[in-house]
Amino acid sequence: MDSYIMQLRRIWLNQDGDTLADLLSLRHSHISISQLGSEAAITKAMEHLPSPFDDLVLYHMKTVHAAAKGDPCTAYEYQSSAVQSLTKILQLQKEENWMLPVMNRMCLELRLLAVRAENSKAGKNPKPGEVLEKCTECLMGCFRVCAADNRSSEDDTKRWGMLALVNQLLKVYFRINKLHLCKPLIRAIESSALKDQFSLAQQITYKFFVGRKAMFDGDYKAADEYLTYAFERCHKRSTKNKRLILTYLVPAKMLLGYMPKSTVLEKYELTEFWELAEAVRKGDLRSLEKVMSKHETFFVGAGIYLIVEKLKPIAYRNLFKKVYLALNTHQIPVESLLTALIMHGVEDVDMDETECLVANLIYDGKIKGYISHQHKKLVISKQNPFPRLSSLT
Repeated sequence: MDSYIMQLRRIWLNQDGDTLADLLSLRHSHISISQLGSEAAITKAMEHLPSPFDDLVLYHMKTVHAAAKGDPCTAYEYQSSAVQSLTKILQLQKEENWMLPVMNRMCLELRLLAVRAENSKAGKNPKPGEVLEKCTECLMGCFRVCAADNRSSEDDTKRWGMLALVNQLLKVYFRINKLHLCKPLIRAIESSALKDQFSLAQQITYKFFVGRKAMFDGDYKAADEYLTYAFERCHKRSTKNKRLILTYLVPAKMLLGYMPKSTVLEKYELTEFWELAEAVRKGDLRSLEKVMSKHETFFVGAGIYLIVEKLKPIAYRNLFKKVYLALNTHQIPVESLLTALIMHGVEDVDMDETECLVANLIYDGKIKGYISHQHKKLVISKQNPFPRLSSLT
């Protein structure tokens, strides 16, 4: 115990942020010291460590003690106090940024403790997500300090810590479904001069979450761009992460008209999308409904069920294109479209509903033409009547 405290003192005086981050981590070997949370250890720390560093260490020791007792809620509260102490230290170190590794490690572990505390309260807490919301307030304290560092020198600016904090915040906002709070964070990073200079790992995480948000916002081209960046630069051995990225990249690309290859889906065990793609490509509405029902648990679990539902208009478009190719005419009877719908599993549909469906496809630009209500026909353009979907967004 004594050697640990004296080591902390020495590392603090040497301003070694990386080593200090290890010594204040909940994954370091020092957490096995049984006396770490004792009154004697706390007194020793207060005697030998300078202020305000002593407060940070004090709360860290209490966090370790609570975690060892299997009390995630109390551990989170102490870790939150430790991060708040760290925020004050960062504010005092106006010309230095060597504490950024400590900030990155402690904020990561704060979020993980918040998740554990939230899970321990599951079913008991009348306000689910309350702990995680408090966690974001603590993280935002550090973010503001980093973002406010306007020194011209890039070497020692605290702005280098912004993206790591934004990634932690994005993870929480997605977890508690408050995506509207992501916008100012994304704007802060996109306007930063360091945007393309952060570590690749941080950029991949950031692009992944921004890509997901773009997809939920209906900006599929942006989603494709960000998620493709994340997928292509993710380490080839990180199969789990690449599979996670593809879970969102594949439907984004499908909504742009790019259907996935079976080899890629098989490699990453995402064959659910192959059945989906085949149904959409063929315009087979009956198969599409079966696939969505069959893999509902997967789509809902990934949070993409509503996104996948948006593939239905593309399936309608592809079905109507097959009717056009079969009849080989630019004046397609609405009745023929109705017959095709019924044949492919659309029930309880009539002529008026078919016209309405076609009108929506025309409005969205998926079909170029107009409906002649007098003659009950879809009159389509003689040039590119079914435009590529990627050109519509």
